[in-house]
Amino acid sequence: MSVVLAPAAVQDIAELRQLYFEVYGHGYPVPLGSDPAVMRRLITDGTAHWLTARTPRGDLVGSAVVQTDPGSRIGKLVGLAVHPGHRGGGLASRLTGAVCAEAFATGRLDSVYATVRVVTEGPQHVVVRNGFRPLGLMPNAVEVEGCESLALFARYADGVLDRRAPVERVPERLSALLSAASAGIGIDCSATGIVPDRAAARSASGADPIELIDAPAFVRRRFLERFPDAGDRFFPLHTPNALLVAADGGFEAYADLDPVAGSCALVAVHPRPAAVAGALEALMTTVTRAGADYAETLLPLADTEALEVFLASGFVPSAVYPAMRRIDDRFHDYVVLSRTSRQIDFRTTAVSPLLQPYLGAYLSAWTATYLPLHEVSR
Repeated sequence: MSVVLAPAAVQDIAELRQLYFEVYGHGYPVPLGSDPAVMRRLITDGTAHWLTARTPRGDLVGSAVVQTDPGSRIGKLVGLAVHPGHRGGGLASRLTGAVCAEAFATGRLDSVYATVRVVTEGPQHVVVRNGFRPLGLMPNAVEVEGCESLALFARYADGVLDRRAPVERVPERLSALLSAASAGIGIDCSATGIVPDRAAARSASGADPIELIDAPAFVRRRFLERFPDAGDRFFPLHTPNALLVAADGGFEAYADLDPVAGSCALVAVHPRPAAVAGALEALMTTVTRAGADYAETLLPLADTEALEVFLASGFVPSAVYPAMRRIDDRFHDYVVLSRTSRQIDFRTTAVSPLLQPYLGAYLSAWTATYLPLHEVSR
C-alpha cells in the first residue's frame, strides 16, 4: 500500500502517541513517544525533523525523527516506528532515508547517529541500507522489554571522515575497538600508537559516599556556571538533570539520569574528567541506588589520562565515534565507555555480521577488565 510522508504537526500528537503505544506498549522509554509537552516542543521549536507516514485513507502508520544539537552539528535518529500492520514493505527504510536526507540538506549537520535495539537484526539492516556505519555495541544500555543492549551507528556528511585529526596514542584496552572500527567504518588507525595498560587499582569500595543532588533546574544553572564556554560542554543531545558531588568537594559530576530507561550518562566532570580518580566505585554505587544499572561517558579519544582513569574503574570501551566533533577545520574522534551493574547476557542478542567485530572487541576488553589472565592462572 502506498503511503504519504509529511512533516509532523501539533494536531498529530494524539495519533502519534497511539502509534508508539501500539508499537512499543508501555515499555517505550523515550518521552518523544509519550509526553505531549516534549512532542509539541520538538515539532514547533525547529530543533527536530519529524516525518509521519499516512495511508491514502489518512491512517497514521509510521514516524521518524532526527533531533539536532545545533551547537555540535550532530543529530540523532529516534522514534522510528511502523505500525505492526504495515511492516515488511520497506516503510521503515523509506522513513529513515527521507528524514535523514531532510536533516542533512540543511547543511547544518556533520553526522547523525542512531542507537539501535539488537533484539532482532531488522533495525540494523534498516540503518545500514541508509548509509549508517557501525560504531559499537553497548550492553545492558536500556530498559525496554527487560534489560536490552544497543548498537551505535552513524551516518556522515560528505568529506567529514576525510578530515579527522590524528590521535597519537590510546590505552591498549582500546586497540580491539579501533581495529573493529577500521574494518567496519573504513578509517585508518594504523598511525595510532598503543600505550600499555597501567596496573592501576580499582577504586576502594570503602571510599567516601557520593552525594546526589536531584534538582534539574538547579543542576542546569550550575552546569552553565561551571562550564560557561560552550566548547567545554560537549555531550550532544544530553542535558544534565542530576549532580554527583564528592564529599570533600574534589569534583562535581553532571549526569543525565533516567531511572525509567535504567541508564545514566556522565555528561561532564568539573574541574576535569580525571578528577573522579579513586571515586568512581562510590559514584557507581550512588547511580545504581538512583535506579540506573547502566552508566556511560563520552571522552575524547586523545584524552589518555581520562581514559585510563575510567578504564581502571571498570568502564569498558564500547563504541568509537570517529570525526564526532568539529573544531575549526578538523574533526576529532570520541569514545564511549560504559559500565553495567547487571549480568550481561548475549544469548538473546541478534548481532549482525557488521557488528560481530565490535562484539569481539567488547568481550576482549571486558575480559581484560574483569578477568585478568594473571588471576585466572593462579
